[in-house]
Amino acid sequence: MRQDEIWDAETAEGYDTPGTGMFAAEVLGPTVDRLAELAAGGRALEFAIGTGRVAVPLAGRGIQVTGIELSRPMIGQLRTKADETAIPVLAGDMATTRAPGEYTLVYLVFNTISNLLTQAEQVACFRNAARHLVPGGRFVIELWVPQLRVLPPGQPGTIFTAEPGYIGLDTFDVLRQHVVSHHFRFGAGREARLSRSPHRYIWPAELDLMAELAGFELESRHADWSGTEFTADSTSHVSVYRLPQRDGA
Repeated sequence: MRQDEIWDAETAEGYDTPGTGMFAAEVLGPTVDRLAELAAGGRALEFAIGTGRVAVPLAGRGIQVTGIELSRPMIGQLRTKADETAIPVLAGDMATTRAPGEYTLVYLVFNTISNLLTQAEQVACFRNAARHLVPGGRFVIELWVPQLRVLPPGQPGTIFTAEPGYIGLDTFDVLRQHVVSHHFRFGAGREARLSRSPHRYIWPAELDLMAELAGFELESRHADWSGTEFTADSTSHVSVYRLPQRDGA
């Protein structure tokens, strides 16, 4: 299952859910607030910019945003909101594609680093972020904490959401740190629709080691964008990594 098969035209057309889900004001507002603060008036680069869920409102705050995105249909949807002069986007892989210029902030939201399915690719993503940043620049990652504690022995999967019209099921391959998310959507009749996405989950300590290999230091970690304390019971985290300043800076 290739990423270009997942993020196709049909997915891109139905991706945005204005005012609800990850587009809800209570979700998006704190995200944009925190990123604008971390950009500190400098340039920002979004890996896997998608349809511009975060980039468009961040640019509206006066932050100059550039994006990298693998899916051309997702870029097409972004172009219905902002043209190339407002938010430049390079079509390519977030682990290897180089955007022009330097940035004070690179960010990667909503678990997207897990779309890279090998540890080597994930480490390369950190190194690519470092290549784009000025000394003292920050790389921000939003990621879920693997919920293997709820996986009973011998059971390969767990239901993570069950609500009217939708069931979400994760199946795990713990040897490779892989999980496939299965999304079942259905109405009142017999018809149902299935979509799936593969991921490689990352433990917070492993993420910190990836950062260290790329020259970063962990600056902060919170359970969400509003700054809630990260604890052993947190199901997600927002981690801010920073490159060292030059000597004498």
